[in-house]
Amino acid sequence: MAGEHQPVADGPEAETQVHKGTAGQKDAPRTRRKSQPWDRLKILVLLGFFMAFMLSAKINAPFTSVQEAIAEMWSETFGRFLIIGSFVEILRQIHYWAGERSARYNGFWRESVLGGVERQTEKRLSPWTRFRLGRYIRITVFLLIIGAIFDYFVADVTGPAEALIQAPRILARNMQQFIFIMFAPLYLIIQFGALFWFLSRGGMEVIMPEEIKTRYEDVWGQDHVLELVRENVGFLEKPDEIEAKGGYIPGGILLWGPPGTGKTLIAEATAGEVGVPFVFVEPGAFINMFFGVGILKVKSLFRKLRKLSLRNGGVVVFFDEADALGSRGSLSQGQFGQPMDAFGAAIGTCNGFSYLSSGSQRLIFDDFVAQSTLDPEDSGAGKPRRIIMGGGGGGGGGMGTLQALLTEISGLTKPRGLSNRIRKSLGMRPKAPPKYRIFIMMASNMPQALDEALLRPGRIDRIYRVGYPSREGRIATLNGYLDKVDHQLTEDEITGLAVKTPYYSGAKIKDLVNEALILAMRDDREIITWNDIWKAKLLKELGPSERTEYIDRERHAIAVHESCHAVIAHLMLSDQEIDMATIQRHSSALGMVKPIQMEDRVTRWKTEYEGEIMTSIASLVGERMFFDGDNSSGVSSDLQNATRLAAYMHGVYGMGDAVSSLAVMAAGRYGTPDPSPDVIKRRGKGVEAILQRLYEETHALLDEYREKVLAVAAALEDRKTLSGSEISEIMGSEPGVLGHGRTGTWRMIDPNRALEAAGLLEEPAAATAANMSEINDITDD
Repeated sequence: MAGEHQPVADGPEAETQVHKGTAGQKDAPRTRRKSQPWDRLKILVLLGFFMAFMLSAKINAPFTSVQEAIAEMWSETFGRFLIIGSFVEILRQIHYWAGERSARYNGFWRESVLGGVERQTEKRLSPWTRFRLGRYIRITVFLLIIGAIFDYFVADVTGPAEALIQAPRILARNMQQFIFIMFAPLYLIIQFGALFWFLSRGGMEVIMPEEIKTRYEDVWGQDHVLELVRENVGFLEKPDEIEAKGGYIPGGILLWGPPGTGKTLIAEATAGEVGVPFVFVEPGAFINMFFGVGILKVKSLFRKLRKLSLRNGGVVVFFDEADALGSRGSLSQGQFGQPMDAFGAAIGTCNGFSYLSSGSQRLIFDDFVAQSTLDPEDSGAGKPRRIIMGGGGGGGGGMGTLQALLTEISGLTKPRGLSNRIRKSLGMRPKAPPKYRIFIMMASNMPQALDEALLRPGRIDRIYRVGYPSREGRIATLNGYLDKVDHQLTEDEITGLAVKTPYYSGAKIKDLVNEALILAMRDDREIITWNDIWKAKLLKELGPSERTEYIDRERHAIAVHESCHAVIAHLMLSDQEIDMATIQRHSSALGMVKPIQMEDRVTRWKTEYEGEIMTSIASLVGERMFFDGDNSSGVSSDLQNATRLAAYMHGVYGMGDAVSSLAVMAAGRYGTPDPSPDVIKRRGKGVEAILQRLYEETHALLDEYREKVLAVAAALEDRKTLSGSEISEIMGSEPGVLGHGRTGTWRMIDPNRALEAAGLLEEPAAATAANMSEINDITDD
């Protein structure tokens, strides 16, 4: 109803009531909201308490009456303050009481008096000046109150001003009592402060560039990453170049990739190259027993970084194994922390999937890991067991540590220091902060475990993958480590070794050379030969031989089993060559056929998968062929691998009769179930058709090359281990001779003919050079 008093909808903090008018009309005058009785009386009660306390101390009947005590209290500054304050408070409450009942009275004071003063003040003074004046007034009132208290309790001062002037003397004279009163809590504060200060030490080390001998030329196989890191770190040496153009120095780099690929080595080389200090932060620096210690470590670290930056013009800080920081209590998106024996369990009882390409091995292994992380009761629903990074919602670094790190990285441009705090307390504008040139480097092999807020632009601006080195990178790495020892390897042997070590990291190559040196020293030699490298490679890949002596029947059966794998792999794997075949027992494998992918590949073709499936099921076909339809349980892992590859071909890769993909039901590779069970369940006939067709082709090949199979088996029984060249010699043909025949004919497209057909090339003969140059430029880009 118009004109009716209604409470404001802002809750109990609202100050007034309004008269609601009709739409389009200006609000009617408002009355002040009624105060609660306690809100109205609490200040009067406080002032009355102090007045009663003073009067009770002064009244001494019959010598001092109440009137005389009041007169004596009025003669004192603190007493006058209480009496005047009480009178002012009564007037204030009367003013509020009138405003609660008269809208006109309340509007006059709010709009005309106080509002006018506000408008005049805003017109003549800036907001910053008004803030400072208000700060000074509040400080003055606070000092006057302190002075009045000193004037009341100290006998030899005669007013608040004199009490403030004499405050240092008064405090010094009563220091003993003051220390006695504050000793107990101060003692506890000192204890806790010393404890946390001690716990917050360590975990970081400052290294000057001249202390490190590693340089960029000592990092092999990662030239593309080194160029990018060198470019970003170079901004620290010449920061004005990008800042003068309106840009800013990149805040940090994340180097991620498999273990041993050189992430820490790149950071160490960076420390040796740049002319600024290098701060190394240990992986477990922020993992502590007590909450809050990690936060203190973060603050201490960045306090030190700011000092080093100002003194030296910049600083580089490196967080090794940054995934230890974790995420802010979230579930990791990937399956981390899997047991190391999962790979061994996937190998099975015979040679597992060693004869498959590295891409197929990774496919099967990832799916095995995904299946192994399903809870038994949830396996039917396909719910993966997720792993929480860290505890208590604080990530790997503890409660609040990651948040403190994010705040420090983003807050490097905030005003800091004691002088700025004093200036702010006095209402003065703080000084502009200096430019802290702090460059952050992080390394991790689990980037999914890092918090997204840490990887946003402005914090970690660049993310570079440090992957396995290419063949050229492996050659450079082998040459680098072999140059540090005496060896007799030729360039062709080093190149061949690089070809036969795909997916070898720099650390693995270093370990390979070191193992070869150990083998040479074991034979009282100081020079490494090719035989030492070969033995070291077998030892590292297969593990030490268990030197198990099979009975004659089993030795012959295992030799036939492996020879079937070897013959089909030699004939059908067009993109791979056999590295070695053995019937020596290593770990859980009774034997092994291990091909090597000769080229770095990014895609796989249907015929190549078919060759691998034929290699897998060759053991079953061969055992039935040579043992009158009988076969051993050692073919179980071979059939599992063949079935899974066939399921992916038929239900995911579009290499069967069906076109649709059942991978959409799994929605990813990591943290989700393997789609192959759904493929087998829904399209099992198609998967079985692929396996049956390849089974028959494998049977025909083994029947055709029966004598070669028996020859390879006899050689394995005699020598236990054969190299790929020895198998090729027995077979009498080049590797992959039949696999090349199954692969479609490759025909390069003539760019000029394509441009001419599209109507983009008017004079083919005259424009050939220009168009080819343009195409090459596009390809290079």
